[in-house]
Amino acid sequence: MYPLIRPALFALDPETAHHLTLDALETAYKIGVLPLLARLPEDDTRTVMGLTFRNPVGLAAGLDKNGDCIDGLAALGFGFIEIGTVTPRPQPGNPKPRLFRLPQVRGIINRMGFNNLGVDKLIANVERADYGGILGINIGKNADTPIEKAADDYLIGLRKVYPHASYVAINISSPNTKNLRQLQGGDELDGLLGQLKAEQEKLAQQHGKYIPLAVKIAPDLDSEQVQQIAALLMRHRIDGVIATNTTLSRVGVENLEHGSETGGLSGAPVRDKSTAVIRQLAAELQGALPIIGVGGILSGADAVEKMRAGAALVQVYSGLIYRGHALVGECARALKDVR
Repeated sequence: MYPLIRPALFALDPETAHHLTLDALETAYKIGVLPLLARLPEDDTRTVMGLTFRNPVGLAAGLDKNGDCIDGLAALGFGFIEIGTVTPRPQPGNPKPRLFRLPQVRGIINRMGFNNLGVDKLIANVERADYGGILGINIGKNADTPIEKAADDYLIGLRKVYPHASYVAINISSPNTKNLRQLQGGDELDGLLGQLKAEQEKLAQQHGKYIPLAVKIAPDLDSEQVQQIAALLMRHRIDGVIATNTTLSRVGVENLEHGSETGGLSGAPVRDKSTAVIRQLAAELQGALPIIGVGGILSGADAVEKMRAGAALVQVYSGLIYRGHALVGECARALKDVR
């Protein structure tokens, strides 16, 4: 059905289309129509970070920032769902327009700026949802929190979402919050990971369960930076790494309409950069912790490429905008015999 309705959605402002689609999905789930329309992939369980995933294809953070549509999205066949990025306090994000399609290259530029209703609203939505599968919650800092106090926001987020998440993703790589990527630097990352790991240990005792931590990194890292990050992830016994977020590069899109907009570029143009980071991470980590591969997956073959580069799981987002939910099943089938 999606190829039939995509032209109508693409005729709308991208952010309007985004919200309409989420609302329609959740409504279709509630009235019982969605399970009839979406063909679920066969189970293909994988154990990663001590968790059992129904299949290795997940939804990346950013599509459902507030957890408004968990059940509707889960009905599309994902092996896991990641919601957020959520901040301790609600914030409107950056001024509109802030989301742009680049259909010639199947790309998207966004400068949303962690627009969300705050962590308490997200938790209320999680508690209301029927979904019982693997749920990642992606946390970030508020835009007006000074970068030197960023750890305070991450600790608030971690404490609040810990009882509700299957794993917690630490977003330090969005290009749309001022200075956020600075947290990927050696001293800053070392300090942040140390505080988060200590808090995770306290929360595990307090709640009687261990919730894994995964760190989401950027594709715009040089080899030395990737090496340094890998070493710190291992040193602090972080449970997973998500590679990668959006890119600041405009190579190949600079002459397209909207190609020079500020923000992070996702979709097909980031595929190779993301895969290169995954490949180097895999070489550095040597299996010490798993990689979740994301960035430019628009086909089953793209998902296979990520896994063969070293990913244990994959996530999609921009590919859904161009391919619809058929992409989930295609990727799941392609990965059936890939380990």
